[in-house]
Amino acid sequence: MNNMSINRFLPYLHCALIISLFVSCNRNKTAAVNAEEEILPEDIVEMRYDQIKVAGIDTASVEFRLLAGTLKVNGIISVAPESFATVCAPLGGFIKSTNLLPGDAVRKGQTLATIDNQEFVDIQENYLEAKSRMEYAEAEFKRHSDLFREDVYSEKNLQQVTADYKSLKAHVSALEQKLELIGINQADLTEDNISRSVQLRSPIAGYIKTVNVNIGKSVSATDVLFEIVNTDNLFLELTLFEKDAGKVSTGQKISFFINNETEEHTAVITQTGRSVDADKAFKVYAAVTKGCKNLLPGMYVNAIIEKFGNEVPALPSDAIVSFDDKHYIFTFDRNKDENGDEFTEYRIIEVRKGMTAGGYTEIIVPENFDIRKAKVVIRGAYNLLSAKKNAGEMAC
Repeated sequence: MNNMSINRFLPYLHCALIISLFVSCNRNKTAAVNAEEEILPEDIVEMRYDQIKVAGIDTASVEFRLLAGTLKVNGIISVAPESFATVCAPLGGFIKSTNLLPGDAVRKGQTLATIDNQEFVDIQENYLEAKSRMEYAEAEFKRHSDLFREDVYSEKNLQQVTADYKSLKAHVSALEQKLELIGINQADLTEDNISRSVQLRSPIAGYIKTVNVNIGKSVSATDVLFEIVNTDNLFLELTLFEKDAGKVSTGQKISFFINNETEEHTAVITQTGRSVDADKAFKVYAAVTKGCKNLLPGMYVNAIIEKFGNEVPALPSDAIVSFDDKHYIFTFDRNKDENGDEFTEYRIIEVRKGMTAGGYTEIIVPENFDIRKAKVVIRGAYNLLSAKKNAGEMAC
């Protein structure tokens, strides 16, 4: 074809190109309009197949796993009432001697201090006199009883003798209790060993916690002279929040630490509180299972309670995403085709988190959620959340 022929067809060629571009633009505009007209529900995020592959999205069924979580709490080390003794002088007096210091070990019955008191002398004197009179009254009672049986003695006289004998017997018994109270053995007491001093003895074995005496000090019956603690049977007094009260029970194991030490100690819950304090605190008590020399009553502890495991619906922890203090999962909703492109829609569902262990977290789902049929996004959930938050940056 010569140049003249080519020039003749150029106007037609230009026209064809313009028409082709116009049709192509109209198609694109129509596709854009159709895309704009599709409004996705607020709880739906969609992605193309290639975007799903890039985002690394994968789905799986919800698993039912045996999870045993932990609960971190604080508390103090304490002792049972029978392992802690407060020592006082029942009748008071003056401290004659003592040589104990806090931290000293003592045996049960060991002398803690010697106390002088004039009242001790009076009690012993009264006891010996009353005992002597009672012995005479007892002999008179037996003699008059025999005479009464032989009709030699009147009943009135026997009643008087009997009343005197019983009165003295009661008096002697009362004085014996006083002697026992101040630590004097009435069986060993005679007229030759009356003393103004008594030995104050330890009621339990343990360690001296507090010493409030010195030689010559005047003490009354209400003064605390010594405090003794037995550290063989220590227990923990732990404080929990009200919301955690149902997460603990007798028999659960506890690991605890003191003074920021790395050494781990163990205990077992023996009792849980039956009420909540005014500050909404809940008490739990646990027995220390092994003796530790560096554990002392009053120390603060950081404890970890091992919660009992239950089979619960669980997902890998990364499958649960958080936004605005709420937790969500994504589930497969449906596949669809638009203009030859394959899309997948995912539905966002709000859930609550339970215990976490071994990389899995318990989920608590809405009542209408079919947990056994759902396919949940276990990888790439945060990419879907980004697409949702960015209002289409990852969506088409």
